[in-house]
Amino acid sequence: MIFWAITIIVTLKYVTLIMRADNHGEGGIMALTALVSRGLSERRARWWLVGLGIFGAAMFYGDGMITPAISVLSAVEGLDVMTPALKPYVVPVTLVVLIGLFSIQRHGTASVGVLFGPVVCVWFGVLALLGAIEIAQNPAVLAALNPAYAFGFLTGNPLAAFLSLGAVVLAVTGTEALYADMGHFGAVPIRRAWLFFVLPALVLNYFGQGALIIHDPAAIKNPFYLLAPDWALLPLVVLATCATVIASQAVISGAFSLTRQAIQMGYCPRLTITHTSDRQIGQIYVPFINWTLLGAVMLLVIGFQTSSNLAAAYGIAVTMALTIDSLLIYVVLTRLWRWNRFGALAIVVPLLTIDVMFLSSNALKVLQGGWFPIAIGTAAFTLLTTWKRGRAILLGRLNEETMPAELFILSITESPPLRVPGTAVFLTSTEGRVPHALLHNLKHNKVLHERVVLLTLKTRDIPAVPLANRLKIRDLGCNFHQIEAFYGFMEDQHIPALLDECGRRGIAFDMMDTSFFASRETLIPSVAPGMALWREKLFVSMSKNATKATEYFRIPTNRVVELGTQIEL
Repeated sequence: MIFWAITIIVTLKYVTLIMRADNHGEGGIMALTALVSRGLSERRARWWLVGLGIFGAAMFYGDGMITPAISVLSAVEGLDVMTPALKPYVVPVTLVVLIGLFSIQRHGTASVGVLFGPVVCVWFGVLALLGAIEIAQNPAVLAALNPAYAFGFLTGNPLAAFLSLGAVVLAVTGTEALYADMGHFGAVPIRRAWLFFVLPALVLNYFGQGALIIHDPAAIKNPFYLLAPDWALLPLVVLATCATVIASQAVISGAFSLTRQAIQMGYCPRLTITHTSDRQIGQIYVPFINWTLLGAVMLLVIGFQTSSNLAAAYGIAVTMALTIDSLLIYVVLTRLWRWNRFGALAIVVPLLTIDVMFLSSNALKVLQGGWFPIAIGTAAFTLLTTWKRGRAILLGRLNEETMPAELFILSITESPPLRVPGTAVFLTSTEGRVPHALLHNLKHNKVLHERVVLLTLKTRDIPAVPLANRLKIRDLGCNFHQIEAFYGFMEDQHIPALLDECGRRGIAFDMMDTSFFASRETLIPSVAPGMALWREKLFVSMSKNATKATEYFRIPTNRVVELGTQIEL
């Protein structure tokens, strides 16, 4: 069952099929969601499927909490195998390792990342060696390669087979991360690494564990560590801990990247993001996410105590992601790749059937811990969609109280106010409309700057926008300019760098002679149509805790003027 799960789900579904669905080289459920949004014209269908993709992304945060907990805990449990006297130290040692892991995040992974490749190579090499030695002693286990045994188990013992799926799925838990990392490494290196190195090592080790249990049924208590001779247990515990720390690092980095994508796509409020490398733009650190994950991971370890208990919580998040990916890939096959609908169904239906079976089996474990990732995913989904909907309502309210830029410029042409030297840059979310800050500045200060720039930043549903397509500049007349800047969801929006690019396009900016004006809205929940009152209050709270736009866009603080306004939602 484990062998065929790995073969069908990882090798055939993800490595062969889904990894072809890249968004300009980027993978992962957010990239897949962007492809689906692009391929659907029906508004209602797009709303449901994009919402499903966002829920899958939200579930990743639950996965990001459970993965470090179960991975490091299962590795440290090797101490208990060495000698039961060390069992009381398993949880404390796990907590120390996890605290160290999350504490080094602010320094970046570049310094220790050079060790990741060699350690992982040694890890998989040891997995293969231990498994091969046991298989050589009990080669009968290789009969499991015959699919008739898996089929016979499913049909001859349907209840036992169904229940076992909840454990089998743990062998394919890294597939979503494998797809998400496609933008970091490329599809070809991932396929080669999987097919020629990782897959053989895993199969050898799993078959070796099976051979050990056939030979010695008592080894069921921990077949992985019991594959090794007694003298190798301590080095294996150390190696396993290092490997699980690396695996956890990948999930933590994925949570940081997912958060930045959510911010750029308008599903998350601005958060402080620190770049930890001057060479790799993808190496970032998000303090809020880091410490939130650490708190949740520590509670999980203390609450569940063992990796076996945590396994019940783990499977549900993974199987939901598998199922959602199968639904989304059908849309990509039929709408973007123009496959025949029946041909697409012939591929997707069997895959979806397998996913639903795994999901149904894991659903039985909801009360044993499966509720945790569901709760985390639901909470994250609520936050992401509330922010997206709240921003749409807020922009609508702001547009109701502003006027078209052409009409405004016409009015000041007929009745010109006093113009003072310098450049004023007004940040606005909607091009073609006069921002609140401009109206308030003119109302209270009775002046306009000699040159006025309306700056709008937009995020496209692609990872990166070519520099040639970064800017759209329009002369509105009366020394007013509209600048639209386009970014991908993996890029940082850095306004000083953007203004340097404007200089190369013919509109130069002297930072010491430029003032940036931004609106600071005070939001007031109301019973007006839009969102439920509790969601409006949640949106207001999220807005208060968001990083200031001027800080997020790297605008020098001594060049910023904020003008406040009250808005009823």
